[in-house]
Amino acid sequence: MEVIPVTCALILLNERVLCAQRSDAMPLPGLWEFPGGKVEVGENPEACLKREIFEELSISIRIIFPLKPNDHSYSNRKVINLMPFICKWESGEINLLEHQKVKWLSKEELRSLKWAPADIPIVEDLLANWNNIQKLLVE
Repeated sequence: MEVIPVTCALILLNERVLCAQRSDAMPLPGLWEFPGGKVEVGENPEACLKREIFEELSISIRIIFPLKPNDHSYSNRKVINLMPFICKWESGEINLLEHQKVKWLSKEELRSLKWAPADIPIVEDLLANWNNIQKLLVE
């Protein structure tokens, strides 16, 4: 079974997190996710995430720390190893180059979206650790 390493950014700003809706041109169209992408050969996850966020949203981020990765099987031949990172927005204006929409949501609003299956455990982990994460971002 092929395991594909994928990163995602939980970009936090003013106690809200950036959520992105997949476009009709992407697999799982219309579902929501934390933006990111596949790690290329020879690339480390942090470099991948910064590259992907710039390619998808035209913004620069600062990676603060990783959260627990999640393995998700979309088929019996392919598993993604989704590696989430808590991030801060560094610079740039959001320009949607792949997604159809983005929203900044509070923790109370996160469960209102229809998430891509691999992102659901990441949402739950974020919610379970929300207060501790917010404290670490202030320090």
